[in-house]
Amino acid sequence: MDETEFWEIVDGTREAAGGDPEDHAELLVERLVRSDPDSVLDFARHFEVRYNRAYRWDLWGAAWVLLGGTSDDAFDYFRCWLIGQGREVFEGAVHDPDALADLLDDFDEDLDGDGEELGYAADEAYEQLTGVVAPDLGIPPAPPEPEGTAIDFEDDAVMAQRYPRLWSRFMAD
Repeated sequence: MDETEFWEIVDGTREAAGGDPEDHAELLVERLVRSDPDSVLDFARHFEVRYNRAYRWDLWGAAWVLLGGTSDDAFDYFRCWLIGQGREVFEGAVHDPDALADLLDDFDEDLDGDGEELGYAADEAYEQLTGVVAPDLGIPPAPPEPEGTAIDFEDDAVMAQRYPRLWSRFMAD
């Protein structure tokens, strides 16, 4: 599976789900079980590489603004959700996290930003296909700390300056 096919699967299942993260995960599993186990593992590798790539302080700060705060777990789920938004949104956010203000049409912090199930879709599909747990993907784990310089999420002035478009759209009264 190449990068283009990975994103086609993500985009196709997201569009069919109408943007609902839980439905997206279910449709992703359904789509992946129509593949062979090696293709599912290839998909999982592509997903994991992007998941690790998004482990950055600046992206965590953007998630903090969007979600009104994020724990470690919430940021993990946000990264899965971000991958689920497709190549344009993902790459745009990784390049410039504040660009999420322009890349997202609608955003409901109660529904969006939680892609936990998306993170397990390939594992679930592999297990359905083979009856066994997916093997180690051979992808190096994310570093113990996010990439980049830590940000004081609790300092509104810092956050407003660092993410002016996101702050204006999602935090301004």
